[in-house]
Amino acid sequence: HELAVDPWERLVDVLRERLRLTGTKVGCGEGECGACTVNMDGKAILSCLMLAAKADGKKILTIEGLQKGLELHPLQEAFVSESAIQCGFCTPGMIMAANALLGIDPNPSESVVRENIANNLCRCTGYDKPVKAVLKAAKAMTEGNNNG
Repeated sequence: HELAVDPWERLVDVLRERLRLTGTKVGCGEGECGACTVNMDGKAILSCLMLAAKADGKKILTIEGLQKGLELHPLQEAFVSESAIQCGFCTPGMIMAANALLGIDPNPSESVVRENIANNLCRCTGYDKPVKAVLKAAKAMTEGNNNG
């Protein structure tokens, strides 16, 4: 998408309000909860702390961009199959943090996954099920790459 933004507009607000990509959540607005996590050029960033103008020329990926048509991304499938979703508020940010991790480390250890998603606050599921989901997705993605 290409659009003009005001210098004070946050990326999270542009994504949600102007582009209607509402999968990215607004939580604390202070970079503490991780609900607004998106990927920028493959790295996890907190979109509530970034001015939209700073995203100029960057590749921004939101939770909506992971799914291909009706086919869920392996991370999305794993979060569902491992019951790592309850209220769902933290889920998009957690999945986007995990997506960035798997982009640089396709076979992370459990401790690396735990450290990676620790900045995404979850009050419903805790972290065991999301960690299992990320590890399951990593395995599925690695196996998928070896078979094709």
